[in-house]
Amino acid sequence: MSIKVIHHYTEKHLTDLYQLFQNEWWTKERSLADIKTMIDLSHVTIGLVDQDSGDLVGFARAISDGVYRAFIFDVIVKENGRKQGYGLTLMNSLLNHSVIQDVERVELYCPERLVSYYEQFGFSTDVNGSTLMRLK
Repeated sequence: MSIKVIHHYTEKHLTDLYQLFQNEWWTKERSLADIKTMIDLSHVTIGLVDQDSGDLVGFARAISDGVYRAFIFDVIVKENGRKQGYGLTLMNSLLNHSVIQDVERVELYCPERLVSYYEQFGFSTDVNGSTLMRLK
């Protein structure tokens, strides 16, 4: 499968993203309308499209102030595209993006099973004693 990186999304890509999100525990409750808003408001979005089928096979996004902090969200690859380097492409595209590449701290959160995966990019669980907090 040959892929290309995209930053702009057709209606088909948005529908494909909705379908990707339906298969993951943390994104399955998202609506198509909310996904469209999320795309519009995120500072950086990276999509991976199969050049043969035109299907969206991977996605990641980040928000950032461009100087001090960037936070990566929703790194996701279609199940049949995993273990093919697409996650590497998504992460490298995000980390090398002009909005993020010079930011002081880039952060993300992930399940314990993926900590070693993100460590290859230089991420660490040493967050200076910080604790994740959430307002629902």
